[in-house]
Amino acid sequence: MYNYEVTFIVDPVLSGDEIKATAHVYEEMLKNEGCNIIHIDEMGLKPLAYPINKRSSGVYYCYEFTSENGVIISKLELALRRDERIMRFLTVALDKYGVKYNADKRNGLIGKVKKKVKPGKKEDGGAPVREAREPREPREPRQSAPAPAPAPVVAAPVVEPVVAEPTPAPVVKQEEE
Repeated sequence: MYNYEVTFIVDPVLSGDEIKATAHVYEEMLKNEGCNIIHIDEMGLKPLAYPINKRSSGVYYCYEFTSENGVIISKLELALRRDERIMRFLTVALDKYGVKYNADKRNGLIGKVKKKVKPGKKEDGGAPVREAREPREPREPRQSAPAPAPAPVVAAPVVEPVVAEPTPAPVVKQEEE
């Protein structure tokens, strides 16, 4: 048995019944080919990361199914490619880790964050109630470290001014003609 997952985006301009009918066509196609549909996830209308066919949103569907052989994949992708109502699709062959991840996600072990109720907070969503603190004991003043000893003063060396010696001008020989 091979495990697969196909996700496709239906054009949101269609009516609600047409969108469901489009998704139902592929569900029936998988059943007629002898596939066992494990889970159908109707994710609903979601915004797209970039425009597709001048649309900024789409209706997402994700089917997880098993098949005896991979022949159905080519037939399914051909049907999805030819259908103008499908904006994009992606078919993935799942390994054992993908199957386990999807099973855990369906059972609620992955993906949903449980809210932790912090003590001192109202459960009705109002402002938190602040608990009274015990007064602190006054701190002792910090003892500062002793100041470092000043560095010894060293006399600056005496520099004699340098006087340039006059140099004679170079003698230029003129050429005879």
